[in-house]
Amino acid sequence: MLSLSARSHGDTVDINGVVAGDEVATGIPGDRALLAFAEVCLGDDAESIAGARGQVMEELGEAAMVDAACIVANFQRMVRIADGTGIPLDPQMAAVTAGLRKDLGINGYSAASLTPEPGWAARLLARLMKPFLPAMMRRRTAPQKG
Repeated sequence: MLSLSARSHGDTVDINGVVAGDEVATGIPGDRALLAFAEVCLGDDAESIAGARGQVMEELGEAAMVDAACIVANFQRMVRIADGTGIPLDPQMAAVTAGLRKDLGINGYSAASLTPEPGWAARLLARLMKPFLPAMMRRRTAPQKG
């Protein structure tokens, strides 16, 4: 399964590798080191975190390690806020990501119950929009001209 952001930039990425362990390669350079780093950052073992941090730096460089640490921290913050306040996904995002959330097992997390399943009209609209989403993502993420 390709991620939308990867497709929008012409990359080939199998997002199943994020949840499948070593069974599926994501196609992302340094994927195993990045996944290990993200996992240990959720704990409090300073030695394991330092080792995983070193592995990311060795494979991808210091700047990539800093970026990865920022992403891990940001996702932790967003998830804690959403779970703590009971914020569901907005209806458009729920419709567009329904298949992805099902395939990755995200619907099995307790907070997933906060997001109602999209109705038939939203699912149909999401299916109709799917071919256009990569172009929409490219346009949305393109640098803005001053």
